[in-house]
Amino acid sequence: MPDAPIRLLIAASGTGGHLFPAIAVAQQLPDYKIEWLGVPDRLEQELVPTQYLLHTIAVEGFQQRFGLGTLRIIGRLANSLHQVRQLLKNGKFDGVFTTGGYIAGPAIIAARLLGLPVILHESNALPGKVTRWLGPWCSNVALGFQSASQYIPKGQKVWVGTPVRSSFLESKPLELPIPEDVPVIVVVGGSQGAIAVNQLVRQCAPAWFDAGAWIVHLTGDKDPDTESLQHPQYIQMPFYHNMAALLQRANLAISRAGAGTLTELATTQTPAILIPYPYAAEDHQAFNATSFAEAGAALVFPQSELTPELLTSKVMYLLKSPQILEQMSQKAASLAVIDSAERLATLVRQLVENN
Repeated sequence: MPDAPIRLLIAASGTGGHLFPAIAVAQQLPDYKIEWLGVPDRLEQELVPTQYLLHTIAVEGFQQRFGLGTLRIIGRLANSLHQVRQLLKNGKFDGVFTTGGYIAGPAIIAARLLGLPVILHESNALPGKVTRWLGPWCSNVALGFQSASQYIPKGQKVWVGTPVRSSFLESKPLELPIPEDVPVIVVVGGSQGAIAVNQLVRQCAPAWFDAGAWIVHLTGDKDPDTESLQHPQYIQMPFYHNMAALLQRANLAISRAGAGTLTELATTQTPAILIPYPYAAEDHQAFNATSFAEAGAALVFPQSELTPELLTSKVMYLLKSPQILEQMSQKAASLAVIDSAERLATLVRQLVENN
């Protein structure tokens, strides 16, 4: 009688930055029986059920100050911890893989109470609170940035980079009506969009059009001014399904600095101007962006200091400096870990199957 397949629970929720790396790792484990742990009404409801059985629990992050809201969150955490423990026990799971965030807390604690191995992947240069608090409980913490190691002084940890979707490892045609011989600027605010960046770009765009550049502007779905700019060299849409081909074609990206987006920029070797989201938890996007700036792969500007005049001039300078763009592209490539998903899947196999 053949052995039963390894049963793995993946806890990943919220944004593409948490979900896409987890999906990439799951795809490297086709012989495993994988189920998913998420939160109601988040992106996993769209991405996961077609591939894996999705379980949901109600859990949220802690407030900055103690109060009635904190007591409610603690109550939900206790309830979610009980739910996850029962799920792991009744489902006879062999281990847990998580990409951090709120969902990771009850998943890590419940698994360790049952003696199950837990592999946690942290994609940010500044690890989140859950990673810093519970990382030492995990069997291993896999890091997206080498510099993150300093914030997790205890426990096993290894640098593996951050996995990207398999489409980023292939060369694909761009299905947009853009001439082959023009510079292309891609503007992307992450999975939530970025209204402040959108407003800046629209003010700068006329000068870039005059320089012959085309702009592909991914605005997100919450921008009230999406019809305010019309131009033959301007393509705007909330999202684009073929991001790999778009970034491969781009001469320059103007972007937020989420870990997932930066991984995609590194993989496609795309030079960037990074504008970290100023309200990100503990300003972690600024830490991510600094790693790229120090490597020479990007220019970084705080949103509060970036004027339309400054952004216009920096982009114009780069468009007129192909050698600098090529150097930035090479530096971006040096930050990419192309086989990150395979490395992480191998780590999962080692810890789960040897438990």
